Amino acid sequence: MFVDSASFKVQSGKGGAGCVSFRKEKFVIQGGPDGGDGGRGGDVYFEVDNNTDTLSNYKGCHNVKADNGQPGLGRNCSGKSAKPIVLKVPPGTIVIDEETDEVLFDLTEDKQKVLFLEGGKGGLGNTHFKNSRNQTPTYAQPGLMGEKRLVRLELKLIADVGVVGYPNVGKSTLISTVSNAKPQVANYEFTTLTPKLGVVEVGDYNSFVAADIPGIIEGAAEGRGLGIEFLKHIERTKTLLYMIDTANYREMLDQYKVLQEEVAKFSPELASRRFAIALTKIDAIPEEELDDKVEGFMKDIGLETTNENSFAFEKGKSYFLQDLTYNRYDESLPYFVLPISSATKQNIEPIKFALYDLISRDKCEE
Repeated sequence: MFVDSASFKVQSGKGGAGCVSFRKEKFVIQGGPDGGDGGRGGDVYFEVDNNTDTLSNYKGCHNVKADNGQPGLGRNCSGKSAKPIVLKVPPGTIVIDEETDEVLFDLTEDKQKVLFLEGGKGGLGNTHFKNSRNQTPTYAQPGLMGEKRLVRLELKLIADVGVVGYPNVGKSTLISTVSNAKPQVANYEFTTLTPKLGVVEVGDYNSFVAADIPGIIEGAAEGRGLGIEFLKHIERTKTLLYMIDTANYREMLDQYKVLQEEVAKFSPELASRRFAIALTKIDAIPEEELDDKVEGFMKDIGLETTNENSFAFEKGKSYFLQDLTYNRYDESLPYFVLPISSATKQNIEPIKFALYDLISRDKCEE
């Protein structure tokens, strides 16, 4: 089960109480106080674990509490400190204070471990309070209480490319074709109900991660469809791939505008990032009709078709590819507009290399 949000109370352990005790031993007169200190309460940590990919461990969880420290004992024996508890979360988890909405931690790196709540300090035994005026103290400190906090965990997937498109546009088919991910693929809308990550191999030594999120429709940023619940999963991506269905009853320009508008409503910063366009299902319509539709779309978005400065495609052609000979990049334009067919594998290899090239440019500029 994919769970990307969870709220619960977290509490560190209470410190153990100090001990009131006096040395009582044969042939030892007035041995004096020998009460030990209480043990420390358990701390609470968050740790990133690459082997987890959802927050399902915390589904239905209401309260997470560390153990209390043990009380002190006589003969100056300190109580045992409680073991810390470690809450393991997947990469991309944000820890938020539920009451103030303050972001406490942004956990992105594997094995990253942060101390969240400290356990209460153990109380001092009565041996610490003896002095010349009070040689038989009957007082010891109670342990300090642990800390409490109501938190909300939110998971935002970490990917290099976020794939955005209408339902049934071919996002899952593309991800299953280019990567090791195996999302459910079917011929109806909203087949994809949960985000999927796939590692895309480029050549023998390079790779990047692509995120397939459920389909976006008009009004998604206000909660329509699966809406804002999954838009957040592309928030971390540096690059967006807009997928436009050439065989859909919706006009290609309308699809493109709605997708851009919904992303901009959700996050203006996300909408300003580099992007590319894939024109899908080109095997479903005749070539002449496809050329007319694509050329009309290109003119509508202010581009002219070109085959210059393009990748060496095995099949098909690139309708547009920015000329970066002098490392000039216009962020208002797509990096490329490329027709693809996941069914016939047309331009599948070229789009992998084109996306990797765009991602590499982003990394070089960081």
